Amino acid sequence: MADLGITYTPRPDHAAYLASWLSALRHDPKAIFNAAAQAQAAADWIHAAHKAAIAPLAIAA
Repeated sequence: MADLGITYTPRPDHAAYLASWLSALRHDPKAIFNAAAQAQAAADWIHAAHKAAIAPLAIAA
C-alpha cells in the first residue's frame, strides 16, 4: 500500500489485535486463509479505484 501513500503507524492496541487473531485461529485454524483472501480482494479494489481516480489526471497532464 506504500504506492498509495499509506504508511505504517504503530498503535498501542496491536497486542490486543494479535490476541484476537490467536483466539480466532484456535477456533478455526483456516481463518487466516479466509481473512487473507478478503484482504487481497480489498487491496485489489483499492488499487483499481485509485488507478481509476488518477487516470483523468494523467490524461489532462
